[in-house]
Amino acid sequence: MALSWRFSALGDRHRALGSKLEDWSGMGTAWTYDKDIYQEHVAVRTRAGLMDVSGLKKVHLVGPHAIAVLDAITTRDLTKVYPGKSVYACMLNERGHFTDDCLIYRTGPNSWLLVHGSGTGHEEVVKQAAGRNVAVLFDDDLHNLSLQGPVAVDFLEKHVPGIRQLKYFHHMQTTLFGAAVMISRTGYTGERGYEIFVRAQDAVLVWDTILSEGASLGIIPVCFSVLDMLRVESSLLFYPYDNSQMYPFADQPAGDSLWELGLDFTVSPGKTGFRGAEEHARLKGKERFKIFGLLVEADGPCDPGDEIWAGGRKVGVITCTSYSKLNRRSMAIVRIDVPYAIQGAKVEVRGKTVNAPAIAHTITFDDPEKKKRTVQD
Repeated sequence: MALSWRFSALGDRHRALGSKLEDWSGMGTAWTYDKDIYQEHVAVRTRAGLMDVSGLKKVHLVGPHAIAVLDAITTRDLTKVYPGKSVYACMLNERGHFTDDCLIYRTGPNSWLLVHGSGTGHEEVVKQAAGRNVAVLFDDDLHNLSLQGPVAVDFLEKHVPGIRQLKYFHHMQTTLFGAAVMISRTGYTGERGYEIFVRAQDAVLVWDTILSEGASLGIIPVCFSVLDMLRVESSLLFYPYDNSQMYPFADQPAGDSLWELGLDFTVSPGKTGFRGAEEHARLKGKERFKIFGLLVEADGPCDPGDEIWAGGRKVGVITCTSYSKLNRRSMAIVRIDVPYAIQGAKVEVRGKTVNAPAIAHTITFDDPEKKKRTVQD
């Protein structure tokens, strides 16, 4: 295990499943288990999987100026977010380039929870909060378990009244197996799923009970690497793995615009004044590349970093790959030259293990209308 300064209360559970707890964002994370990763992928798509995503960073903001802090550093109009609702947002630097994304939960009139990955979200909050009437608390005691898949709601319904009526991007304060939790209808898989925020002292209880009582429904533990397979199918980006921090331009500093990443939808209509807003607006139409999908004629996954060629030259790079044994498709998220970011554009993959023809493909590959994750029944 790499040296980490953050620790999951579920570390022993992951080790028992074969994980060496590799580092992610300062926390030992179960990237792999001692079982077929494709079985875990199928479980999430057809039944449900339970993941420990506690490596996400949790930051509470409490006080009358909390909304002003978040409004200044994120792209969303937070006046429209009421207690019990959440929203996906981005953060930019002064050059209008993406530095982090996050989920923002409004937990009360003057209280919020910001959850982000390995970007600069926490630092941005702390800087903006200086001198304001707001308390900022980084909370590593709060663990985050993600139960994702079509039977997730059937399982939770037995224990949490009203969970089936909970709308997409809404959350509730409740109890689960006697433990105080916040359950949010969100996730990172494209499936109908729920994220369970629980105190460290109760995390093992919740983890063990879901797996033992959910076994009859086919619920199994799922490692962190499966998220890559699921997110490719569902058009979900992961900083910095899809960004120029990982695939830099030869003559430019790291940084991508929301227009390039396809995340411009996170800017609320008419919102101005947030960090990087003017540069963001100026960068429209100046895309150097586009994030797009790739459908490859191969019987297995490509590798991140594999090159995309067309017309005798390199036109892109693969950032994340997936292979589905459910539909026998090899897919990828790519950074590709703008002229090739159109459905059906013919290209070629030149890689470590795969050299094959491919076509540019609009994402998402799975459930493009997002009916699974948003269904209300």
